[in-house]
Amino acid sequence: MKSTLNRWYVLVGLLAVASLILTGCGSSKTANVPEFALYAGNAEPVTNWDPAVEFSNGIQVMNNMYEQLVRYDSATGKIIPLLATEYSVSDDGLTWTFKLRQGVKFHDGSGFNAEAVKFSIERTMRLQQGASYIWSAVDTINVVDDYTVEFNLLYPASLDLIASAGYGAFIHCLSIGDDDAWFESGRDCGTGPYKIKSFKPGDEVVVEKFDEYWGGWSEKNIPLVVFKKISEPATRRQMVETGEATVASELPYVDVDTLKNDPKVAVSVSPSQQVLIAMFNTEKAPLDDALVRQALSYAFPYEEVIKNAMGGYATQSYGMVPEGMWGHSTDVMQYSHDLDKAKQLLKDAEHPDGGFKLLLTYTSGDEAQKNASELYKAELGKLGIELEIRSMPWDSQWELAKNPNAADRQDIYMMYWWPDMPSPYSMLFAPFHSEEEPLFNLAYYKNPDFDGMIDEADAASATDRAAAGAMFVDAQNLLMEDAPTIIAFDKQVAWVTTANFKGFTFNPAYPTVVFFYGTWFE
Repeated sequence: MKSTLNRWYVLVGLLAVASLILTGCGSSKTANVPEFALYAGNAEPVTNWDPAVEFSNGIQVMNNMYEQLVRYDSATGKIIPLLATEYSVSDDGLTWTFKLRQGVKFHDGSGFNAEAVKFSIERTMRLQQGASYIWSAVDTINVVDDYTVEFNLLYPASLDLIASAGYGAFIHCLSIGDDDAWFESGRDCGTGPYKIKSFKPGDEVVVEKFDEYWGGWSEKNIPLVVFKKISEPATRRQMVETGEATVASELPYVDVDTLKNDPKVAVSVSPSQQVLIAMFNTEKAPLDDALVRQALSYAFPYEEVIKNAMGGYATQSYGMVPEGMWGHSTDVMQYSHDLDKAKQLLKDAEHPDGGFKLLLTYTSGDEAQKNASELYKAELGKLGIELEIRSMPWDSQWELAKNPNAADRQDIYMMYWWPDMPSPYSMLFAPFHSEEEPLFNLAYYKNPDFDGMIDEADAASATDRAAAGAMFVDAQNLLMEDAPTIIAFDKQVAWVTTANFKGFTFNPAYPTVVFFYGTWFE
């Protein structure tokens, strides 16, 4: 009954949106071509409306409303001009100069210029939330002229990669002034092709075309996009099969295999740079013991999870840096499924018969995480360890993880991690660098040696990327020895869309993002 009710609710909502489009805008497209696109996801579309703060699911919405100075092309490894048309860097890697695109407007009608760049980045740094850490190398930002901005760094850093980040690098208008709560009501002020039309908190976001977008519009472009949370995988599949949804994410892989034979849909599979991790609560016994964490890492059934939970759409990870990103190396230690080693480590840790219970949380609606957890539970049971599995909405899962009392938090936090920017630093800093208050370091891991190693590698990346890559490998080996997390697999993403949706090419530097501008229906 729940699936049927969800489907009815979606249909009512879609009919209402379609009615608004047809009555409010007229219809310039043929009857067989959809008037809008719908992205059916498994989680709430936006967790924070502030582009300087959002650091979660909102990546898919924000990258259609806001823009960075540049964009990274994962296929070629090249930097693509966006709000900046060109840039240069000094020989010492400390001074970066960006020439800006002229004739660009924000959604409030104000003009884009160097002052807006300075304001946006300095505000992001000041708020110290979300992915603001990516700008930690910046000392000062100088406006050279209306369309030239200069960044002076405290130490060498790859500012071109930083400026292309999928989080924390968005440029927004000056109009908000010093009102840090300006975005809370669901307003936006970007330069992107789409602007906010309406939203239902935690459920749906509707964006419409920004008529004055600098890239221009044609009849081919899709004028309106709906991002909607559809928790039930079966409902997401039904929606894309019937054409009610344009894009369906996170479908069970058995469904993906079946849908490959459906002429009404298109399926594309590619590396995603998403890594499944299961973070141990290192502040809570018995997980405060590295030997126990190592034992639990050996208990994880990597190959079985990849085969049965992922349907073969993944490969076991070598550390946190995924295949396809510079800094990835098979020299990083890899755990294997070995219950004999697990038993010996538990014996060494004075838990020879297990005898303890753990709570694992994962995000509701993700069948792969659910199945992986159940397979893991069976293996832990062989060690005398009881695993409780709890499916939770993302915001509830995250809230539990940030409980001030470590004993009241989960024991294992399962989630996907993906890059904020195309650098190994973004795979290692937020989830594992020491924090005073937990944000995304949900293993609560603190190791000053590890912190120093990745900070040094990040600084080296501006002038010697090969040397930096080797340093990141050393840091990952230390991480694997400490075992604050299980690093399960590098995920392959299966995009399921309607067959008439064209122009979409996935860029894994921006996981879960469909850049709808430039796509069209046939």
